[in-house]
Amino acid sequence: MERPAVVNLHPSLEGVEDKSCLVMDDDGPFVQRLARALAQRGFIVSAVSNVSEGKDIARLNPPAFAVLDLRLEDGSGLDVVEVLQKHRPEARAVILTGYGAIATAVAAVKAGAVDYLSKPADVEDIIRSLTASQDERPAPPENPMSADRVRWEHIQRVYELCNHNVSETARRLNMHRRTLQRILAKRAPK
Repeated sequence: MERPAVVNLHPSLEGVEDKSCLVMDDDGPFVQRLARALAQRGFIVSAVSNVSEGKDIARLNPPAFAVLDLRLEDGSGLDVVEVLQKHRPEARAVILTGYGAIATAVAAVKAGAVDYLSKPADVEDIIRSLTASQDERPAPPENPMSADRVRWEHIQRVYELCNHNVSETARRLNMHRRTLQRILAKRAPK
């Protein structure tokens, strides 16, 4: 990947020697935008699109920072966090997901991630989470998801877990099938 010139060193990176950062997501356009935004703020970015490449980088050349998608076709970002923690325990990893759940947030923290953010996450929120000191908790996001968006994400997650079976999803969510069909037909709220 071609590295863009540093436009503006992020204030939280001043004094940080190792600015290496692994970005892993299977959404090609998203990973390229995020990698470009982080590089413009001073990170030295390696962008990958699958878990096996992420594990290789974590094992062979462990970065100081990592921004990892939770769910990919060939595994989980949590697997990469575990490899990264084994080879570089001080590394700081943030897990990104489109399907936020308390259980996976707990699993991410237990695996060694410093934070767990829901997509779409703002680059500034990601950097704040990556660079927050060990004693300091990351600040809450500037633009949290709306209640409508959280509801929509939950419905989408259950729909996916039910293998896109509308009747089964409606039963599990305790809602009328037609109501669910209308929700699924609409675009995601902001």
